[in-house]
Amino acid sequence: MIPWEKIDTAKIPGSDEELRLMRRGKEFSIKLGTNELMNSRLSGSEAALATLAAKQIEKVAKPVVLIGGLGMGFTLRAALAVLGPQAKIVVSELVPSVVAWARGPMAEVFGDSLDDVRVSIREIDVGEVIRAKRSAFDAILLDVDNGPEGLTRKGNDALYDASGLSSAKTALRPGGVLAVWSSGPNPPFTGRLKRAGFDVNEVNVRATGRGGGARHVIWIAKEG
Repeated sequence: MIPWEKIDTAKIPGSDEELRLMRRGKEFSIKLGTNELMNSRLSGSEAALATLAAKQIEKVAKPVVLIGGLGMGFTLRAALAVLGPQAKIVVSELVPSVVAWARGPMAEVFGDSLDDVRVSIREIDVGEVIRAKRSAFDAILLDVDNGPEGLTRKGNDALYDASGLSSAKTALRPGGVLAVWSSGPNPPFTGRLKRAGFDVNEVNVRATGRGGGARHVIWIAKEG
């Protein structure tokens, strides 16, 4: 068995917590304490976040999509694969080192996705992007922290509370979709989405995307 090797660490802005980038052969892992936040071998549910959302806006000729959280790029690469050549994808990543890892030690995982002409990367809290926009996005995809129940940064909770959902609704164009990834179910969050005026569909997906791995949840919330 090849041992894990620590490649780098990164402080999370607004938090005392630290991310660790680990590698074992060609496998990568990003960890927080004892928790594994993501693994390069488990991409199914993060990819589903993009494909499920894209299905909701497939009739939009030139969709503008905001992705909150770069991670290992699973959601971004899936979005690039299903969105047309006229799409524009903005990726907001709070931790600059995560972007550096994508261009450095994990470059093989990311391929040429970061250099796609449809993609722009912003090293900023996605909440700031959302609050600054009105009727700007056809889809907002949030894969931030561990879902509505955060692990890495208390400030992330503001994305998922009533005020944060109201801001997301304002930032969406008519008929737009808010798609949210979570490591598990969260009935109170489902209720908040409905009270914010979204039509909500809660989808259970598996981590591998092939019927195996942990059970994750994706909310597809449509703006009326």
